[in-house]
Amino acid sequence: MIDTELLLAFDAHQKMYEKNELIFSENDTARYYYQIVEGMVKMNNFNDDGKEFIQGVFYKGQSFGEPPLFVDITYPANAMTLSKCTILVLPKKQLLALLFEHPEVHLDITRNLAKRLHYKAIIASEISSQEPEHRVLRFMDYLKHDVEKIEGTFNFEIAYTRQQIADILGLRVETVIRAIKNLEAKNEVQIIKRKVFR
Repeated sequence: MIDTELLLAFDAHQKMYEKNELIFSENDTARYYYQIVEGMVKMNNFNDDGKEFIQGVFYKGQSFGEPPLFVDITYPANAMTLSKCTILVLPKKQLLALLFEHPEVHLDITRNLAKRLHYKAIIASEISSQEPEHRVLRFMDYLKHDVEKIEGTFNFEIAYTRQQIADILGLRVETVIRAIKNLEAKNEVQIIKRKVFR
């Protein structure tokens, strides 16, 4: 995350989005750096049958859609809000100027991109080779231990819906619901008021 004051100093502006509003589309040219002040954003694709595949979900303090800014390619996915959002938007030219003047920020962005590549590799491996329960549990553990760095038992709430987990892992929502119930029976997760805790 780039410091808000630094972004504003380089002419970023805040933009408000409604829930389910499209921020950019697959194959659009990348022109801006986006950082979430409030709300949630998903990046997704649809296959020929109209089934959604969620590439990732991003939260307050996170950025999204950066890779095309550095290699002059179009976006590989759509970005859409999952809630009302306030997002800092910085033009590409100003972002590059900021990074040249603040190499420590450039290193932070590189670290974040490396984490995302690691996540993609894990998800690709899980989708290709494991049973649904294992996929769901591994996804939850990745969020808990690798992203949020949380230790302990049943103290991490999974912020994704069952449908979102299904779309990320390439499963049917019914399969995810069944897997989570089985994991609860095995005392791997707890379900409290329909919320899942790992």
